This record gives sequence, structure tokens and C-alpha cells, in this order.
Amino acid sequence: MQDVRDCSEGKGAGALTDLELVLEARRGDGAAFAELLERHAGALYRLAYALVSDAADAEDVLQETLLAVFRQVGRFRHESAVKTWMSAILVRQAAKLRRRRGRRRTESLDAAGESAGRGGDADFRLDLADALEGLSPEHREVIALREIHGLSYAEIAEALAVPRGTVESRLHRARQALRERLKEYVK
Repeated sequence: MQDVRDCSEGKGAGALTDLELVLEARRGDGAAFAELLERHAGALYRLAYALVSDAADAEDVLQETLLAVFRQVGRFRHESAVKTWMSAILVRQAAKLRRRRGRRRTESLDAAGESAGRGGDADFRLDLADALEGLSPEHREVIALREIHGLSYAEIAEALAVPRGTVESRLHRARQALRERLKEYVK
């Protein structure tokens, strides 16, 4: 079953859709695969960073994700949007990293200052990063997939292989925890 957005994602004058790029990449077209990665790498990196809270780890997760996408492109079954499929792979790669490390790594103050200095209120960005880091991995995943990556509840459920109701309850609890942790910013 093809997601309707696959028909329009990246559609410009003569541009191929994500699905068309996957099909071309499946046939060995390296340029199509490169275009697919170029189209999604930035969003996937942001999702990885939201899940692992460390720039170096996010880069590692992204690289592992892109390698897994390359290996699995021939097995893409058109049951979801390409973006959802790639997000699911990334979520699994982030979970593997967390299991390998056995502990959470914290962002250095220098890296936090750099990311906060890109605009907006630096204090809020630091507090938000701390609040996200304080969430359980399951809650951080649903927040990142919904609020950062823009997936629908159904797409999140598919990416995480959980029922939609589980997504809704995790998202509710995650938002509640964030509101509590950031109550000085919430009016």
C-alpha cells in the first residue's frame, strides 16, 4: 500500500518521488539512491540527535541508518511511506546504540552552547535538551517522531511497531512530562 505523500514528496519540475527513487535505486541506480539520501539526510539527522542527544552519536546512528537503507532498499515493500520506512530503521539503529553503550551519554557544554546559539532563547534550548534527555527512550522516540520529524500517529505506530493507542498514550505522557519540566516556559 503506497502512502499518498510518496507521490508528492520531492516533486518539482521533473523530480522523481521518493517511491520512484527507491525503485530506481533497487535497479542499481546510484544517482537515485544518492538523491533519496540527500532528500532525507537532514531530517534523519535531526531525528537521530533528538533520540540520542549527542552530535557524534547522532552521526553514527545516521551512518548506520543510511547503510541499512542501502542494504534493505531491495526489500522495501511499499507498505508505508519511504520517510516512515527510513525513520523506523533509524529508530532501531538508535536503540542498538543505546543498548551497546549501556548508558546515556550527556552532551558537552560546548556542544550545547553551539546548538543553542543558532537562534532562539539559549536558556530554553538548553532546558529543552535537558528535559528531552530526561525522558525515557520510548517517550523521546514518540516526541521526536511526532514533533521533530512530523510523522502522523499511524506512521509512528508503524515505525515503532506498536499499536496506535500506545503511541497516543506515550505521546500524552511525554508531553505531560515535558510540560512539567518546562513549566517556567509554559503559560
